[in-house]
Amino acid sequence: MSYIPYCRLYDEGENFIYPMNTAKLFIVPTPIGNLKDITLRALETLALVDVIVCEDTRHTLKLLNHYGIKKTLVASEKFSEAKRARQILKLLEQGSKVALVSDAGTPLVSDPGAYLVAQARKAGFPIEALPGACAFVTALSASGFTGVVRFIGFFPRQSRLAEQEHMRMLAGTEITVFYESPLRIQKTLERILPGLEAREVCVAREISKLHEEYRCGRLSEIVDQLSSGTFRGEYTVVIQGRGAVVEPRLDPAGVLDRARSLREQGFSRRDILNMLGTETGMKRSTLYRLLIDCV
Repeated sequence: MSYIPYCRLYDEGENFIYPMNTAKLFIVPTPIGNLKDITLRALETLALVDVIVCEDTRHTLKLLNHYGIKKTLVASEKFSEAKRARQILKLLEQGSKVALVSDAGTPLVSDPGAYLVAQARKAGFPIEALPGACAFVTALSASGFTGVVRFIGFFPRQSRLAEQEHMRMLAGTEITVFYESPLRIQKTLERILPGLEAREVCVAREISKLHEEYRCGRLSEIVDQLSSGTFRGEYTVVIQGRGAVVEPRLDPAGVLDRARSLREQGFSRRDILNMLGTETGMKRSTLYRLLIDCV
């Protein structure tokens, strides 16, 4: 399949006019699954720029070859981004038009690119971000949840940070969205299960691919469903905020267990009192008397 770009000089109105002889950095989303999930504007931009900066040249070549686009590719992944940024800034200084893409989805959304964009802006080069595919936005749309949304990228692996996220989900009213790998999805959902058993959740897998799947329901039900499954592909998890359901209060023994667990992870007494106060709805003075010998 060959893609022939349109002329950039559009009529005034629904389209914009852009002089393509000006150095500029374009942030271009790419498909997260189906190769058709790319906009005409993205294809046009990729066809007209001088250089494409990508994570993995082999992955990006598949997309370009599918649409008959031939361009110079520069690999820039997480650990080489700072070094590559200097090279790309020199290209911009020479008047080149540069497109930044990730392997899938929108660059900078849990993908590299932030350093390059910041340096290009600091150097005074114009930056144009195109709208397009993004896994967490797609999963959020499919969930049917509405309200304030908090996207945290990949769920943290460090125990302390993971527990902080768990506590925030317990106490927060906002919808939380995060990514997780197939190797960790079961462990992560089991980790955040205490106190969130009745919380509504939507777990998306392989979005826009052949084996796309959505599992929606109470978190406890989803954990049971996944316990006997085979995990493949990247997962996107959407968890409803507090207030959509009535959360069960922890009994005194449960409060003590939670406090001991937080203390072992290094949280201060003040932090523990604040977290448990928000989570349980108990008065600070009541919690203090209950926990005085524990923490």
